[in-house]
Amino acid sequence: MNSPKVKGSKDKALLKKKILSVLAIAITAIFSIGVIVGGFLDREVKAQSVDATLPSRFGRMFRNLPPFAPPSPIVKNALMEMGKPGGILDAKDNLAAGPIALITDPTLNVNNPNNPTHTAGTTFMSQFLDLDITFDTTSRLGQVTPPVSATNSRTAAFDLDNIYGSGPIGSPNLYDPQDPSKLKLESGGLFEDLPRDANNRAIIADPRGDQHLIISGLVTAFYSFHNHLVDLVRSQSPNISNDDVFRQARQLTTWHYQWTILHEFLPLVVGQDMVNDILKNGRKFYNPLPNRGFIPVEFQIGYRIGHSMIRPSYRANLAGDNGKPFFAFIFDPSQEGKPDPDDLRGRARAARRFIGWQTFFDFGDNQVRPNKLIDTKISSPLFNLPLQTIGSGTPPTSLIQRNLLRHLTWLLPSGQSIAQKMGVPVLSKYDLAELRSIYPTFDTSTPLWYYILKEAELKEKGLHLGQVGGRIVGEVIIGLLQVDPNSYLNVNPSWVPTLPTKTGKPQDFRMTDLLTFAGVDPASRGQ
Repeated sequence: MNSPKVKGSKDKALLKKKILSVLAIAITAIFSIGVIVGGFLDREVKAQSVDATLPSRFGRMFRNLPPFAPPSPIVKNALMEMGKPGGILDAKDNLAAGPIALITDPTLNVNNPNNPTHTAGTTFMSQFLDLDITFDTTSRLGQVTPPVSATNSRTAAFDLDNIYGSGPIGSPNLYDPQDPSKLKLESGGLFEDLPRDANNRAIIADPRGDQHLIISGLVTAFYSFHNHLVDLVRSQSPNISNDDVFRQARQLTTWHYQWTILHEFLPLVVGQDMVNDILKNGRKFYNPLPNRGFIPVEFQIGYRIGHSMIRPSYRANLAGDNGKPFFAFIFDPSQEGKPDPDDLRGRARAARRFIGWQTFFDFGDNQVRPNKLIDTKISSPLFNLPLQTIGSGTPPTSLIQRNLLRHLTWLLPSGQSIAQKMGVPVLSKYDLAELRSIYPTFDTSTPLWYYILKEAELKEKGLHLGQVGGRIVGEVIIGLLQVDPNSYLNVNPSWVPTLPTKTGKPQDFRMTDLLTFAGVDPASRGQ
């Protein structure tokens, strides 16, 4: 019979053997993932030397940085945990208080503060720009994909192909059959609406332009802006051909839009100092060849800052709902299947479903409302999207989980490694301590999107992006304008807007002037 001492020694030896066995399995798994990731990145770098700058493909700004974490099931589960409803990113808005109270009651905004330097329209200009330059239809959430193998279905240029499609000949369904130089608009009740099919799907170049009422309102505004320019060009040149009037109206529309990007939108989201630095000292990390602008995956993910700026609810208009304001959540799952839902989802037509732009841009009438701060608190409705707003129509329905899983799709580097590469201050592990319980290394090797939001929150008080996020977003947006041979920066660098402005100064052209010329401003609507 073994003594307790001998038995204890055998038990310890057996436990030690088991521990060593588990460690061996773990090391083998880590090594295998490392080999897979290493081989993936080696192949990608070789491919990028050939086609990373193709405008039709995605690429990288930082080619030789390692992924923030291995593409393992454990990491995937950790990202799902980060982005779940009620998780660390959820602002936990009191949705039961209703859409009006969430706008008017300051006590309900404590955990999801307003941004006093942005108006509510900044969010949706951000989304509109994204629709113009990027549309990834081939990669899959959380499945490792070389960026150079993924097709970008939009042109990587601010050319409004999300509005014009392939033009009157290539996309005739987008144009007025009675006047093919103009985009086709229909009536939505009180005011104009996008043309729609029998199922209320918008007939537009990019279906994402009808995800919700505010973005479809912007698409409609650009349609109207172009059509008014067609009338203006014809009034100035009565004998002009239809082809020439379309070409001139499109160029004027695009150049005025590009002006607002560079002089209004970009300073708001990255800060005027960052814009000035890039324009004066040049781009350091985004360097495509001329006429070969492409979308880096670091930008594709980092640019999703607009999701942090979205409010839970909005006042869509002031008097469209039987003479009363139309207040609604941006999304409300309980409204699924209703012909005139009480939220702001798209694919619906009714008299009240239009945008009163004085809520979103400052027309000087004290009606404008603010954005949310750029921070790590995201409005709760984004954690439960209607399936119709998701291109694949499949879960997860948390937009935040979808954003985070994209980090595995592209094997993105951490925010810390990019900051080090840029030579800018790196957030400490104490700044990101809330991530440590989710995954052991996330506080020192953080998913890029979260890092960018946290950097803005801590370094810029959420008013605009910090140095990592601002540099990525600023360089790509300015770079796309600089390498596009058809942008006003290349065709006519001294060009200034030619349409009326509120101040009377051409260089002051802003979105309120664009909306006014389009005839969708508050005065034109009489509301």
